[in-house]
Amino acid sequence: MGGTNPYLHTPEPLLAQKKYSITYLPQNKTIEVDPTALPTSATGLFGSILDIALASGIEIDHACGGVCACSTCHILVTEGLDSCNLSTDDEEDQLEKAPGLTPQSRLACQSVANGTKNLVIQIPHWNRNLVRE
Repeated sequence: MGGTNPYLHTPEPLLAQKKYSITYLPQNKTIEVDPTALPTSATGLFGSILDIALASGIEIDHACGGVCACSTCHILVTEGLDSCNLSTDDEEDQLEKAPGLTPQSRLACQSVANGTKNLVIQIPHWNRNLVRE
């Protein structure tokens, strides 16, 4: 499951035109993103932080399958937030349910970088599922 929620009408975010990097913390893993060969897991918006993370072997919980119907993929964009698409009202509604909300909070499934800056992403400790069934 992944992609978009058919009941939400979200504008298409601008995809990156040049290479950039995403550093995921606390894993301290940096992914070099080439927009001509965008890694995809088909989860969340195409090119989203969640989509790229999952395609690169970085786990971020996403109970709804990346369709902006929960807040389990809540992340903090500590660097490069202004290079991400603006959050929609639907994303803001879901974020209100997330613990530890900050001005840098986003849903990983809805955040797409335009490539003008490198990103540093903090996955909050309460969002890391260390036990899998």
